[in-house]
Order: sequence, then structure tokens, then C-alpha cells
Amino acid sequence: MSAQIRCLKLIIIHYRIMGGSCQYLILLICCVFVGRTLSSNSPKSRALNPRKCLVWGPGLDPETVLPARYFFIQLVDFDGQNFTDSIGEKEISVDIVRARTGERARIWTQVLDRHDGSYIVRYKLYETYEDLKINVYYISQHLAHSPYKLRGPVYSEDCYCPESDRTKWMRAMKCPKRYDQIKRDLSLFSKIDMKAVEKEAIARYNQRGSHSLCHYSIIDNKIYRKTHGEHVGFKMFMDNILLSLARKVKLPDMEFIVNLGDWPLVTKKRADPPIPIFSWCGSDDTNDIVMPTYDITEATLETMGRVMLDMLSVQANTGPKWDNKTAQGFFRGRDSRQERLDLVKLSRKHPGILDAKLTNMFFFKHNKEEVGELVKHISFFDFFKYKYQISLDGTVAAYRLPYLLAGDAVVFKQDSPYYEYFYKDLIPHEHYIPIKRDISDVLDKIQWAKDNDEEARQIAKNAQKYVQDHLLADEIFCYHMVLFEEYSKLLVSKPHIYKEMERVDQPTSRNPCRCHHPDSNDVRRDEL
Repeated sequence: MSAQIRCLKLIIIHYRIMGGSCQYLILLICCVFVGRTLSSNSPKSRALNPRKCLVWGPGLDPETVLPARYFFIQLVDFDGQNFTDSIGEKEISVDIVRARTGERARIWTQVLDRHDGSYIVRYKLYETYEDLKINVYYISQHLAHSPYKLRGPVYSEDCYCPESDRTKWMRAMKCPKRYDQIKRDLSLFSKIDMKAVEKEAIARYNQRGSHSLCHYSIIDNKIYRKTHGEHVGFKMFMDNILLSLARKVKLPDMEFIVNLGDWPLVTKKRADPPIPIFSWCGSDDTNDIVMPTYDITEATLETMGRVMLDMLSVQANTGPKWDNKTAQGFFRGRDSRQERLDLVKLSRKHPGILDAKLTNMFFFKHNKEEVGELVKHISFFDFFKYKYQISLDGTVAAYRLPYLLAGDAVVFKQDSPYYEYFYKDLIPHEHYIPIKRDISDVLDKIQWAKDNDEEARQIAKNAQKYVQDHLLADEIFCYHMVLFEEYSKLLVSKPHIYKEMERVDQPTSRNPCRCHHPDSNDVRRDEL
């Protein structure tokens, strides 16, 4: 500040001598430049205060074991105000080393720029460490309370080392004690006799070519299953989440049946009482027990793995800034519901308001002329070049909704009898803009969003905040675990290994794993 005052005095003196000359203008520019430069603490800091910045998240807790651990960074200036624009991805760096020796660790680290003054750091471990040190830098300066020390053991995802105390594990994961959807789903059952359920489920739903089921028994943290039906490939998704959980925490002994198809099965119209069936999608007409979809669960397990689209990567690929996005409704997808065709027809009539096209036709091939030419698939991240995302059901609920909510765009969600496990927590006009089942009001709702741009933008921000709080990896694990814990309390029959059940083994791993739980039996060691 003193440099600016000295410059200001010089300006006044020279102004009196030279009037409004060019030299005066040059001196003024120099003054502003010098003042800004000297008031900064580091090159290119843009008034960023490294120690006021915020760093938080489950990736700073050694007990939170995830396929890809993650934490957040929020940049803050010297006045305590959050940055709202990116300073560039290369300005923020993270280095994770062995705490005691400073040696580099076998860890893959990524810094994801959310382009709003905040960042996501995610990292994947390839072995167990006694302790780690996480250095978070802005250029060469530590941010917030960096370095962060993780006092181990710090386990990798593929390390079989289950915590025997489930309450302790859920407390370490900061799992909610209850989920309203779980409470609603299980409220129909005062007790569950799986011997009777198994017979009834097979009688009702074991129809070749129609339904596919998988019967699981979990005993002493070992997983057994038997499939029923023709198309049972989706059992791998349930296998994967069970195996991942079993490596982290000792699962309750239990027995349950999973519906491997899209449509929920346990219809309310039946005269006989409902039976407990786990499904990835629920509906107003059924009583299935709903769990996170195979899509979001697999994306969670394969983050920094074989999937490109996950709940973290989408937050770093939200397209242009809000004011630079195209103010149109946007949709791409196949013809799995009549309303999708209707939306494309509307788009052809109102191309300035809607950009809706089909990528494939399987169900309504006779309607090809009505919807025009099919278009090629585009990257999901390119969806967010548009402000308004239209979410329509597919065969059941549209499993893309979590990713749409995570993007910097406002979602127009179709009224629907189908739901995922979190839908009933969403609030219309707060997290999304509702549209009628027949989409007859979609043009009016888009016009409303155009006329009320700030309100629409706030809805998009609310949705992003909901995703961060409820739909990331730790919550996916927590939901499954709370569901299994509460469900297992209802069982009155002891879990049984049925004839023709096969064991689902833990995958082998070449990564070093040293388990520190004395009561944990490494299944891989047992099998040698």
C-alpha cells in the first residue's frame, strides 16, 4: 500500500507540472502495476491467500478407504472471499510421499479444475502404507494446513483387510445413521424368512427370457450366489460392490435376492403380500427395495480405472461458463420412450429452443421419418455446452440423472413413476425444473428459465451442491452398508449355502497388502 501512496504523490506532482500528458498516463499505469505486484505475496497470485484457502474431504482421512480417494480445494483471497474463477490447473499441484522418509509413493494423483475457483484432487493407491504426507501447493507455497499427514495404515482398494466392527467402520466413513428411502422400503417387512422368500420369488419371477434373479448368501464375509433366468450378466455389478465392501468391512451374515433386470418386480396390485427383492430402480407401482444403480456403483468402483465418466470427472468437464453456454434445451439418446420421440419432433419445429436428436432406434423404427436423421454419439461432457438439460425416462428411470445434476447446467426432469434411490430427496424448483409426463410444458419451462436466468443458474448450483453432499463415492458405500445392516436385522432364518451356489472369490492382486486388523483373515492367504 505504501508503494501505491508514493506513486499517487508522484502522479499529483507530475500532473501539476505536465498536465494531462502521455507521461502522466504512463506513470499512472506503472503505479497501478507496481501497487498490485507489491501487494501480492507470490507470482500470479491474483490476491490469493494460500493460508486462507480451504482443503477438506474424505481423502484426508486414512480410515476412509475408497477406490479413488479424493478431497476438495477452495481458493480464497486476502479478504476471505472465495475465488469464483479458475486460476489454471497447473497452478495447483499435489505431491504424496511417505511421511517418514519423504520417498515417493506408488500413487496416481490427479488435480481436477472445477473452473469455479475450486478443485478436486483424487488419488489411487497401489499398495498399503504405514503413513503418508500430502503436500498441496499453489506454485511453491503450501495451501491451507498443508502438509497433511495420514497416520496409517493407509490401505489400497484391493487390500483385503475388513474392519470387524461395522459401527466403527460406518462412523469412520461418516455414514448417516439412516436413509429415508431405506426406512420406507423396509417398513413393509416386520421379519423376513428367506427360505419362504426364495421359494416364492422363484415361483413368481423365474420366467425364462422375462426376469433374471440372483440369490446371494453372505456367510463369514464370504459371498455365494446362484442365478435364475436367462440374462444374468449383470450379476457382475452386484458381485463387484459386495467384494469391494467385504475388503473394507465385515459384512453381516445375510441372504437376499437381486433383480438383475431394469424393471422393478414386486407389484403392489398383487393380492399376496410383498416379498423383499433388491432392485436398481423403484416405481410408484412396486415395492422393490431400491439400491444405487449398477451404473453409478460401477462408476464409483472404477474411478481412475476403466471408466471415463464418473461423479468426479464430470465436475471438471462442465463446459463453458454459464453466460457462454447455449441457451437451448438439449437431449441425446435412443428411442426408449415415446416422449423422447415427441421431444425430437418439438425440436424440429422449434430448433431455436430445443436441440433434441436420437442416436439409435430400437423400439420405434417405423417412426424414423418423424424424427429425422439419427446423429452420432457425442461426449457426455459436451452436453454441458448447453444450459438446459432435458432428462426423460428410458425404459425405466434415466440413470444419467446423477451426472446431469453434477454439471453446470439446469436439469428439466420429467415427472415419472420411476425413481432411483435418491430421487425422493430432490426438491422441484430447488434441484431441478419439473416438466409434465407428456412434456407438454417443456417449451414454456425453457422460456421461464430464459426469462429468469439467475434463478435457473441457482437451481443448477443447488444440484451440484446436492451431488457433492450425497452422490459421491463415500455415500455410495454408505448407502449399501446401511441397507445391508438394517435388512439383516429383519432376517429370522440363518443364511444358508444352497445347492448349486458358487463362491464369488476376491480377485488376486500383485500389490503389497499388509493388514493390521488382528482378527481379519485374508481370504487370499486362506486359499494358498
